[in-house]
Amino acid sequence: MKVLKMLHRRTHRIRFRRLQIAFTAFLVLGFVLAAERGNVRYESYEAELGILEDSVFADGGKPVSRKPDSLLIYHGGNGISVYIRDEFVEVLEEMKIAYEEADLAMDPELNPDAYDKISIALNDLSLLGEAVFGLLDWVRDGGSLLFLYPMDNNGSLQVISGELGIRENGYQYTVVESVCFTGDLMLGGAQKEYRITDPFQSSMSVILDEECRVYMTEGGERNVPLLWERERGEGKIVVMNLGIMEKAYRGFYSAAYSLLGDSCLYPVINGSAFYLDDFPSPVPGGQGEYIQRDYGMDVATFYSNVWWPDVLSLAEDYGIRYTGVVIEEYSDLTEPPLPRYQDVYRFRYFGNQVLQHNGEIGFHGYNHMPLCLESFDYQGLYTYEKWPDLDAMESALTELNDFCASLFPDETFQVYVPPSNILSEEGRQLIAERFPQIRTIASIYFPGAMSYSQEFEVAEDGVIETPRIISGCMIDEYMEIAALSELNLHYVNSHFQHPDDVLDPERGAALGWETMIARLTEYVDWLYTAAPEIRNLTGSEMAAAVQRYYYVNLQVDQSEEEMVITLDSFADEAWFFLRTNTWEPGEVRGGSLTRLTGNLYLLEASSQRITIGKEGA
Repeated sequence: MKVLKMLHRRTHRIRFRRLQIAFTAFLVLGFVLAAERGNVRYESYEAELGILEDSVFADGGKPVSRKPDSLLIYHGGNGISVYIRDEFVEVLEEMKIAYEEADLAMDPELNPDAYDKISIALNDLSLLGEAVFGLLDWVRDGGSLLFLYPMDNNGSLQVISGELGIRENGYQYTVVESVCFTGDLMLGGAQKEYRITDPFQSSMSVILDEECRVYMTEGGERNVPLLWERERGEGKIVVMNLGIMEKAYRGFYSAAYSLLGDSCLYPVINGSAFYLDDFPSPVPGGQGEYIQRDYGMDVATFYSNVWWPDVLSLAEDYGIRYTGVVIEEYSDLTEPPLPRYQDVYRFRYFGNQVLQHNGEIGFHGYNHMPLCLESFDYQGLYTYEKWPDLDAMESALTELNDFCASLFPDETFQVYVPPSNILSEEGRQLIAERFPQIRTIASIYFPGAMSYSQEFEVAEDGVIETPRIISGCMIDEYMEIAALSELNLHYVNSHFQHPDDVLDPERGAALGWETMIARLTEYVDWLYTAAPEIRNLTGSEMAAAVQRYYYVNLQVDQSEEEMVITLDSFADEAWFFLRTNTWEPGEVRGGSLTRLTGNLYLLEASSQRITIGKEGA
């Protein structure tokens, strides 16, 4: 009995020691994992493209002195004509085309011989009067003519419809519900059919003759031509029959314009950026209805174990470099002093993960209260608290900066994204005047209720405007059109998403995360299939690319043997689209050419003077 008791005690001690060892190992592993997750090490990444001081661009980006070879015709007394003119001017300005305008309401006489390319912003050709016949003669002698808008089927159109390649034309406009591309005119165009949001009777119901080359058609059974060209004598006529002119379609019109003449060269940004709003930020506590349904875990666990690995995997597969913009805490405090958020474990882990993958950290807000004073009107759409004065707003950004600097001491925080894309005039001025380290604001491209909408430009105060174009995982029909358009106008992609998209049914949460990430992956795959040469940039690098695009100006001189491009406000690099309509590029000096699709090339300029030889001209 005594021996049995001794054996029992010995066995108990052995089991206890094994449990101690296992428990100790578990604790050590836990501490190691916690340390690893909370302190992911990174080496500070040196940006591939840095923002320059404006003084580098010696002439301030002023247009070079060159004779305009393009004319835009409109009628100032016709509302539709003025609308077409206003929208197309934005396209020409973004393409940096040297152009002049002719207002038929002021002077009906035209002198087309002074120009190589003419665009007509009219829906009623009777406003041209007899001048239309002079334009047709000018085309036969070598000019290129672009009709920007579907035309009324009146006597004036009927007289010249044959010259435009129109064999039959109905009196009723047709409803265009989608567009398809018959060739490789636009990057990404031939990959799919693009649905039009809120279609209406926008296009002429035409049947063309066999001499026309059609680039875009209505996607239905009628196959209505929407963009075509027809050679006449030594020149060319291009007709845009889409009838939708707004910001989301600018790239369609830049592509149409590029068909004119022997070639078309214009600057582009060449950048793809992906932003993670509210990331890192405090993770919502508790359960999410759809996360619990599909994964049986709480929100915090889902973010760490499912959402972030999937989002990071997407970046690794396609070379995406995220810009995460920080929210320090989610209170509605707007009165200083603003307390420091203490639970920094997840901030440090996720932020360091972003940086470890060559991403960037930017600012979103101390909390999610936009920088708006008491005088700002939210029009009943938001219940955000307002800041009592400029000093309070300054204290919020100062606290956010100090908070981020304590977590990521080697970083410079150059990017600001306004909460809900709302930024008051006072808040905008505050950023420029009191936070010079913020070099760029990334808000939204399209106008909306109270949105701080932007163009790709450098503002007068030196802040670089870098709008985001599309958002979320569920890329809808309108965003698909916009993405296609901007890829072909600026050669740019700019997308943002929020971690809490998975909690919001309006952003696709009810469909489940697997469907959401699949849809986002589908878009990303479309992007990099259409534009495999596009550069993956962080938010500040996108700003640097926009800065160079905004300031550069060009002069093009051509002979039968070569194209010579001279650049003003050239710092260290510049990018251009080149479409060659009648010749093939040969030897390139001062830069390099990459064929993107068909006769569309990407030109990288490495000096102020670039020479491109012509073959087959």
